[in-house]
Amino acid sequence: MSDGTREPQQSLGLLDATMVGVGAMIGAGIFVLTGLAAETAGAAAIAVFALNGGVTAFTALSYAELASAIPRNGGGYIFVREAFPDPVSFVMGWTRWFTYAAAGALYALGFASNFIEFVHLYWAGLPGSDVVRIGYALAAVVVFAALNAASTDASGGAETIVTLVKVGILMVFVAFGLSAVDLSRFEPFVPADRGAIAVLPAMGLTFIAFQGYDLITTVTEEVENPQKNIPRAIMLSLVATVAVYLLVIFVAIGTLGADALGQAGETAIAQAAAGFMPTIPLLGTGAGLIAFGAVFSTVSALNAVVIGSSRVAFAMGREGQLPERLGRLHHRFGTPFVAIVASAVLMVVATVVVPVRTVGNLASLFSLLGFVVVNLAVIRLRRQRPNLTRPFEVPYYPIPPLLGIGFNLLLSFFISPRTWAIATGWLVVGGLIYLLFEHRG
Repeated sequence: MSDGTREPQQSLGLLDATMVGVGAMIGAGIFVLTGLAAETAGAAAIAVFALNGGVTAFTALSYAELASAIPRNGGGYIFVREAFPDPVSFVMGWTRWFTYAAAGALYALGFASNFIEFVHLYWAGLPGSDVVRIGYALAAVVVFAALNAASTDASGGAETIVTLVKVGILMVFVAFGLSAVDLSRFEPFVPADRGAIAVLPAMGLTFIAFQGYDLITTVTEEVENPQKNIPRAIMLSLVATVAVYLLVIFVAIGTLGADALGQAGETAIAQAAAGFMPTIPLLGTGAGLIAFGAVFSTVSALNAVVIGSSRVAFAMGREGQLPERLGRLHHRFGTPFVAIVASAVLMVVATVVVPVRTVGNLASLFSLLGFVVVNLAVIRLRRQRPNLTRPFEVPYYPIPPLLGIGFNLLLSFFISPRTWAIATGWLVVGGLIYLLFEHRG
């Protein structure tokens, strides 16, 4: 049973909120998408992540302003609901919910691949077929959905610990790898057959790596002093993540090479570590340490999007745009229990049905389009509600939100037509659901 009158408790501090963002972003960019970026853009994969960090910073400023002015759970959905009519806010919430669920599927599959890789370093007998891999991914979704359903404190605390561990492991990788970097591996910097234009589709593919700071805003009501801490957490998480990305990718390309990284796929960083990391007590090879870190990384990313996706569904239920039960807190656990279960089901379906590259593309496309609308919300609210209290304001307004709109739209055009077609299908389903709820109202 759930109690619709119970309110979320402010149990997460600044560090916890920051780690929600860092946990999601590093989980995607380092251990799941690095190989895909290298396959598309060659050694310029490092430029891909640097440019994506710069592009998304404009939207991060918009999120920070809106979160400080509208301190409510739901993130971009709630911001857009304040600025635009109901149909627009429904589409925003519907797509953000799917984005986080698709990201959860991506991280669950990444966890399964890295878990198998880690165990195989010590025991080759662990089953690792595609079917078994999907089974491991589904088990991870179930475990973290259960953790989130039981306690916000437990899920937030686990996110902080796991994220700090994986960042520490990545810094060990960087410390050993910097002296082994061969700068000649960055030549040619861009693929000879495609040139610099290869950077743009790679940016579109990997943009999901930067959908982490927005997850922070989905738990606004569960963070202490949110009007101050949410903007801080957004900027801290983005700066820390970009720094870690660039260091790790520099070492990975400089030691293994872009072609080998592209062929390695989701286990690219672990394979790079095998070439230069020394023996580690208990874990053995350096690749063992990185594979262990990869398991931690994808786990924390999965936990972060379980948190975020369920809060979007919770907010939509509370606002009456999805079934009311989604917007209630459990009478005993104080968590959005039904919303967590619904989000987990969506992740399970995406894990089983949609190929990993398509999942990444879908999540990236919806992130790009969602970020466009959030930047528009900043501009619209500045005009419609100039007296709204904004503890944090976008500097040099309106330049950052306008740049955010332009760059996000540009990158969305480099997402494949097939991905656009699937996204359109999801929007059609959402439109039918919206009309159903409107008719009932």
